[in-house]
Amino acid sequence: MVTAVVFDVGETLLDDSREWGAWADWIGVSRHTFATVLGAVTAAGRDNAETFQYFRPGFDVSEERQLRENAGLGERIEESDLYPDVRHGLSRLRAQGLWVGIAGNQTVRAAQLLRELDLPVDQIATSGEWGVAKPSAEFFARVAEMAPGGPNETVYVGDHRDNDIVPAKAAGFRTALIRRGPWGYLWADDPVTRSNADWVIDSIGDLQNLLPSR
Repeated sequence: MVTAVVFDVGETLLDDSREWGAWADWIGVSRHTFATVLGAVTAAGRDNAETFQYFRPGFDVSEERQLRENAGLGERIEESDLYPDVRHGLSRLRAQGLWVGIAGNQTVRAAQLLRELDLPVDQIATSGEWGVAKPSAEFFARVAEMAPGGPNETVYVGDHRDNDIVPAKAAGFRTALIRRGPWGYLWADDPVTRSNADWVIDSIGDLQNLLPSR
């Protein structure tokens, strides 16, 4: 029985286009060029933070993020960044009697911004708050503690094969890959994804139809 659903953040609930564009502007390259290199890094199955090294070898993402904040150009998460189905979809899952959480690889600041959106969820946590990040087993152990039914009764939903689906399945969760954002589309039909994902979905609405009401 599924009693809880926990969502990744970037390209699962949030369209990251504006944030990646802001990074391209910050390092002084065209958004098209940045997106193309990011795509190549993604296709190679590497960490997307490696994208910056092609433009600025030795680039420190944490340091540069703080510099952006100091310049008044830091992280923003607004209603317009949510995918269109998010608010209604989360509400519908809760109306079905499911516990709904959010846990992703984001900063402490991002957690604050997500909470300010007042999304219809029971709990929000980020890797920055926990001090552990996906795909580590420690991250998913924290998710297991967060969800009231534990991993056996929880679906973890994400767009990334290696950060979301594979480690969540290894930790005992049910898993759903959502087919959106570059990673979701790239890996939706990948054999590793298909062997580790209980479902591949196109929207949160698909998940509502797959999970019975409690």
